[in-house]
Amino acid sequence: MDLADVFAGLDAHPWASVPHAYGPAEDLPDLLRALAEGDDEEAEEALSDLYGAILHQGTVYAASVDAVPYLAGIAAAGRRTVEVLCLLGGLAESEDEWKVPVGAVRDAVAAQLPLILPRLADEDESVRLLAAWTVGHAGVAHALPVLRSRWATEKDVDVRAQLLTAMGRLSLSAVLDDATALIAPDTPAPLRLAALLISLRAEEPWTAAHHAAALGLLPTGDLTVDPYGPHAREPLHAIVDGLLLLDSEDGREGAFALLEAALRDPRPEVRNEALPVADHACCVSRSAPRRLLPAIAALAAEPWAATLLAKLGPLAAEAAPVLAELAAQPDDEAADRALAALLRVEPRQAAPLLARDLDRRPRALEVAGDPYGPVLPFAPGLLAAARARLTVEGLESTETATLVHLLRRWGPQAAAALPELTAVLPRFHHAAAAISAVAAGGSAAERRRAAAVLRELAGPVAVARAHHDLTGETGFLLDTVTERLAASCEVAEAARAAGDLGAAAAGLLPALRAALGDADAEPAVASLDADVAIAVALWRIEGDAEEVVPVLASVLDRVQGRQWYRWTVVEALRAAALLGTAARPLIPRLEGLLDDPEKAPAAALALLDITDPDTVDPARLADAVLRSAEAGADVRGACEFLQALGADALHTAQRWRIAELAEDDRRIVAFGSVIDSIREDERLRALLAGL
Repeated sequence: MDLADVFAGLDAHPWASVPHAYGPAEDLPDLLRALAEGDDEEAEEALSDLYGAILHQGTVYAASVDAVPYLAGIAAAGRRTVEVLCLLGGLAESEDEWKVPVGAVRDAVAAQLPLILPRLADEDESVRLLAAWTVGHAGVAHALPVLRSRWATEKDVDVRAQLLTAMGRLSLSAVLDDATALIAPDTPAPLRLAALLISLRAEEPWTAAHHAAALGLLPTGDLTVDPYGPHAREPLHAIVDGLLLLDSEDGREGAFALLEAALRDPRPEVRNEALPVADHACCVSRSAPRRLLPAIAALAAEPWAATLLAKLGPLAAEAAPVLAELAAQPDDEAADRALAALLRVEPRQAAPLLARDLDRRPRALEVAGDPYGPVLPFAPGLLAAARARLTVEGLESTETATLVHLLRRWGPQAAAALPELTAVLPRFHHAAAAISAVAAGGSAAERRRAAAVLRELAGPVAVARAHHDLTGETGFLLDTVTERLAASCEVAEAARAAGDLGAAAAGLLPALRAALGDADAEPAVASLDADVAIAVALWRIEGDAEEVVPVLASVLDRVQGRQWYRWTVVEALRAAALLGTAARPLIPRLEGLLDDPEKAPAAALALLDITDPDTVDPARLADAVLRSAEAGADVRGACEFLQALGADALHTAQRWRIAELAEDDRRIVAFGSVIDSIREDERLRALLAGL
């Protein structure tokens, strides 16, 4: 195909009215020409820009649809054929469509199959392979005979594997016999892998032959599943995930038996390949830890195994003796890793070991002082070690922060550390919260000295709040809040402090009103969060709904339909709930959020507090919240709502849905802190079971 024919009408196309990731697609003609006609450097840059514009992080746009015919023509003209086919296949594969009809981009690629199918016979095996990959993702059944014809003559193993996969995407039944025949020890690895994945997609019984075929692939080396798309995976990961997705006892047994065999394999490269997959299995399956723990514990000296045991926390209690033994060894790196895991598995056993070697256990100390992790039980020896460590000259700020958080969480039990905490306050202001937390256990003289140190460090709101918590005096805090609001600094934190003072902060009302953001300005998270905090403060100080409701309404209106403002909206909804029935003008806005899984639990909880009990529909609210939990969008918020609603308000079908969330094998927490996801799932599972 001649490029002049390919680019006919290119400049006349209304690109300015077609969007891609960065706005109007007026730059596409130049990019397409540079891709086809530029030198290597120009073409490479154009290809990168095209990916960013029309397949941006896997998302496709209207401009993606319009670019497809030109891309197919470039490939047919023999210009950058491999790279262009890869882009076309990626476009066809994407299901993340932005303001285009569902399947429109895939249909556009399918319409170009007359130009793509001939590439299956290209002399270059890379072209044949990418052509098969693209045809498979185009999803058009009439391409199956062409793929089958090429399958009959193709000699290259990798291309054959891609042809088999492509045919399986178009029709599982058409290739199931081929796949079954290829699950044999003498089948080349790429073909055997493709056959196994087709069997899994077809939900065929997982037999001893399948197990042996999968185990025989290990170690897989460079073998990868779907290496050209955004979801490339290691073969063992893909197989185990496929088995778990069957959501059956046989599927889980197949996955666990395969992993157990790989974890106990004498070859270290096989064990190293299995550990991250075992990690994945434990993160998605509630029954995986119980079955796999003995094999994982035996590998506790391996970095990935230690990390996984830390994720499992108390579920890995039987591994505690192994971890304790490793934590006591002379190799600081391995001992630190094991101790960090032991702190999450059996913290009481870990505390003396950490106290003994605190200066050489940075990972373990980070776990002990994690402000969001489990609270480490108080240990006098560790308190003494932490105090000594805080006095070290030139201690890094990260270690200082960790030690301070550890002491803060011990509260009055750590009162002996008041001198060290006050000493670090000038260089680490967050020590103020620790000072107020531990000072309750000190003498009156020590509390007075701590208060004086806090008073000397004027400026940060956190310091002034700590002084108020310690002394009950409001003057210093009021002065600090006034200064921060006037300086437009720490506005949200200052407003929260004012709100906590209630009526005592009435003198701050003018400053709070003046600190409200410009409702016509481009939304920014910091400004919106500050407005919510100010609204809450105004309500707690004066209780005037006519002033507060418009502020919350403005925040909700400004972020409507925008990404990245989830937590701002949730905070606004919590603020609305504080107002109770006074927030009823916000009801239409809140009801509109029930269809958003990320915001539905907070919206439902607010509606429960705001709406007239005689008119509220608890079943409707519960349905919205359960959809959120089932999607894994906000399970914690869903539990909070369901507890507030009470089981008596749920109908039978909803109780069954809650039972499934609590009892199903697949975990419901898939987001948030990776290290805490399993612990959080177990906690929420228990809450749901209680309902």
